[in-house]
Amino acid sequence: MKSLSKVLLGSATLLAAITLAACGKSNNESTSSDSDTVSGTVKLWVDTTKVPYYKTIVKDFNKQYPDVKVTVTQSPNGSANAKTDVGKDPSKAADVFEVPNDQLGSMADQGYINPLSPAATKAVKKNSVAVASEAVTWDGKMYGYPTSQQAQTLYYNKSKLSADDVKTWAGLTAKGVLATDFTNAYNFYPVFLSAGTYLYGKNGETLKGTDANSAAGVAAMTWFAQQKANKGVMQTSNALNQLKSGNAAATLDGPWDSENIKKILGDDFAVAPYPTINVGGKEVQMQAFLGVGCFAVNSNTATKNQKAAATLAQYVTNKKSQLVVYKNSGAIPVDKAAQASSTVASDPVAKAVITMSQDGYSTIMPKMTQMATFWNLSAPLINGAYTGSIPAAQYQAKLDTFVSAISKAN
Repeated sequence: MKSLSKVLLGSATLLAAITLAACGKSNNESTSSDSDTVSGTVKLWVDTTKVPYYKTIVKDFNKQYPDVKVTVTQSPNGSANAKTDVGKDPSKAADVFEVPNDQLGSMADQGYINPLSPAATKAVKKNSVAVASEAVTWDGKMYGYPTSQQAQTLYYNKSKLSADDVKTWAGLTAKGVLATDFTNAYNFYPVFLSAGTYLYGKNGETLKGTDANSAAGVAAMTWFAQQKANKGVMQTSNALNQLKSGNAAATLDGPWDSENIKKILGDDFAVAPYPTINVGGKEVQMQAFLGVGCFAVNSNTATKNQKAAATLAQYVTNKKSQLVVYKNSGAIPVDKAAQASSTVASDPVAKAVITMSQDGYSTIMPKMTQMATFWNLSAPLINGAYTGSIPAAQYQAKLDTFVSAISKAN
């Protein structure tokens, strides 16, 4: 299963910046109800591969809400492109749709989605892990019903690497080869965060809060450059093929690829949180971006169907539904009770992702509209340092330009 965040988030955000038409903030709030008297007609968008089991979830929903007619269909271009697809014509988009949390800020500012009602907000805070609640909050309000968390982990061949080997980047790359991609900013921009810089401030919502153009940022660029000469690091656009061929013993990837990697490695499959890395002379935890999948309610949904839409959004993200999705796709639940279930609690992939979701191991993907510019510029910055096309003498100037570009008001 392809990553909803790793590959598509950047391009989706960039495309959305070109295609979205401003229409102002919505003053409506999505509401929900436990009453079985809720009625209406609702269209639900999910990723193509998820349509079958979301239809099952909707069947259960209709047992409680028989007067709500729900049509489950595939997102036009996948949930990672939700902002673009909804922005083309919000009046024709689904009433409830799957969307990554980093798109919520822009969609809220454009008026495409409703904030959650006070009751729904309270329920999310009560039932979900704290990072999920934070991830769907923008400008003090929640705009999405969280359903899963995505943070990359380290997958490795345990016949070639030990649990102790993979605790540090130095140990890992001295004993085996890690296949990865320095052209992917989702993979490696968090090294800047490990070095001690901020991306849009501590809260991810501060326009002038990025300080990558600092000594810490230069140290991160230096680390990228050092990996070019590291014989234990392999640059590749297809790490899974390298694992399969035996040319690599490890890779950085997300829960979306865990089943594929299990098939490749078989009995030698192992997973762990990211290792520590040495940046600027300090051994620090290597960070990842934390993404949260969620469902949002279209503010253009007819008034008579708004309550039904919000009720559906809340239902498809409840504990039972999250466990159905986990069983079918491996998506790690954010519901506290679902995480505590024996199935999830005993899953080594889930354990590693949950560890990586903790403070210090990952940073929640910012929801700033300027992330469109960020994705466009961060990848060549990182790859330039890795390949040497950006020499050390230019690091500071390149970082100054980068920070200035991603800090401009739209």
